[in-house]
Order: sequence, then C-alpha cells, then structure tokens
Amino acid sequence: MPLDGIDPAMVDRLVLSLIVFTVLAFLRAVFGWIVDRRTANVRLRYRAKKLATYTATTLGILLVGPVWFSGFGSVSTFLGLLTAGVAIALKDMIASIAGWFYILARKPFEVGDRIAIGEHAGDVIDQRLFRFTMLEIGNWVDADQSTGRVIHVPNSLAFTATIANYTSGFKYIWNELPVLVTFESDWRCAKEILERIGKERCAHVTETAAAAIREAARSQMILYSKFDPRVWTSVVDSGVLLTLRYLCDPRQRRNSAELIWEDILDAFGGIDDIDFAYPTVRRYINPVEGKPGVGGPVPGAVSEPSLVT
Repeated sequence: MPLDGIDPAMVDRLVLSLIVFTVLAFLRAVFGWIVDRRTANVRLRYRAKKLATYTATTLGILLVGPVWFSGFGSVSTFLGLLTAGVAIALKDMIASIAGWFYILARKPFEVGDRIAIGEHAGDVIDQRLFRFTMLEIGNWVDADQSTGRVIHVPNSLAFTATIANYTSGFKYIWNELPVLVTFESDWRCAKEILERIGKERCAHVTETAAAAIREAARSQMILYSKFDPRVWTSVVDSGVLLTLRYLCDPRQRRNSAELIWEDILDAFGGIDDIDFAYPTVRRYINPVEGKPGVGGPVPGAVSEPSLVT
C-alpha cells in the first residue's frame, strides 16, 4: 500500500540500504564473536576487529551507493564524483584519511608503540580512520610516567610533525644519571663504584640489546657497537660530575633509575672519602689555602686557618 506523499522508490532504497547495513553489521558482530572465542591475543583481536570494520564499511558504500545514484554509469563514476565533492568540503578530513593510509603503509608506529609526535607523547592505544589515540606520558609527570589522560591526535599530523618512536626497531633508549661529588672526594673510586653498579643492574639489558641491534641493522642503519654502561667525567661549579649512561627499556626508565640510585646511596654511605656535592658558598684565601707556586703558603710556614661560610 503506497504511502501518501512518499515516493515508493525512495522507500525501496531506504529498505534496501537498511537491509544491507544490518546484514553487514550482523556479519561483523559474528566475526568479532568468533575472534574472541578463538584467540586470547589482545593485539590480534584488536587488528582483526578493525579489519572487519573497515571491510564492512567499504562493502556497505559500494553496495548502497549505486542504489541511490543509479543514474551513474558505473561505481567508479559515483566514487569519482563523491571524492571530488568531499575533497572540497572536507579538506582536513581527507588529509587525515591520507595520513591513515600513510601510517598503515609506512608504519612509523603501530598500536602498542610509545611515541612522541609534535608536542605530545604517549602509548598508542587505538588507531582509526581519522585519528589515533594515545595514553599520555610526561607533561607534568616526571620520567615518562603516564598522566592518565587520553589524547586524540588527527592522522594528518603524521605529515607535518616529527615522530619519535621509543619502541620500534631498536627497542631500548639511553638514560643518564648525573652524580655530583665534591672536589675533595675520591672521584676515581666513585667512578669505579658507578661503573660496577651500572654493569650489575644492566647486564641483562646489554645482552638483549646486542641481539636487538643486530636484528634492527637488517632494515635500518643503526651503528651502535658498545652497549655496556659507561661513566663520563666532567667538572661543574660545585664539584666533579660523574654521568652514568646506560640502556634501559623505555617503560622502565624510572624504575631502573630508582634501583641504581638506591645502590649508589648505599655504596657512598659506607665510604668516608666520597660525599655528594651541592651548591655552597665558600670564602677562599689564596695566601692561606692556595698552591705555593701561585701565591699560596710556603711549605713549613705557619698559616692561619681558612674562613669558611
């Protein structure tokens, strides 16, 4: 029975479109149910469901499009006109779709990677047609710990911003701990202690990193040859600066630093001739404290004690 004021052809198109999308949604739900039953791998389930969603959406457009635009000679004509209109009205969205294809093809990052892009850094937890989602790290929180915020980033940013991937390819980062001791301390002994602690704490990482770098070198020009922790010596205003440099997992940077610092505090606490330095003010009198060759006291002469504030 025809409805007054409504074109029967329009009703047929609506019913057919509803049937197509209902069937596709049902098939996608069944596929998702099968995937959940067959595999416990979270990453594999995520990717399979995403693929099913993209496939169902594409099929829906291809099947329903000709129904509404039956005047066009072919599906390619319909898609060409649709693309031209969308490109003019939705430039930013088109750029994000292009960014999505770029991310899928070139894989600068994947779901599960820790990245920094533009002003944002975090763990990629979702990837969609127009944007990807990160669980933010850093910002007001130290040592790359999570802030708890979820950031949605447009895919188009992959074309305009620098992307730093913490976990792709070579899956370790270099971390540095600066340890400042006084000029009067036995800095050579302190350096030996830091080197020993670094090797004890990072031995397992060094072995794993050597294997990982050989694997990464097959596809990328990474030329690291030394992976052992090392201590660098320099001098600053308040004392001798010993910088411990070592490899660590990006997500364990804070934990590794805590363990190493606790070892350093325990080791230095039991040695009398090593002390931490900090900013101080000292009055220095060269004739009393300086070297004899530069105007200091003559050996054997009686001198007054130095004044220290």
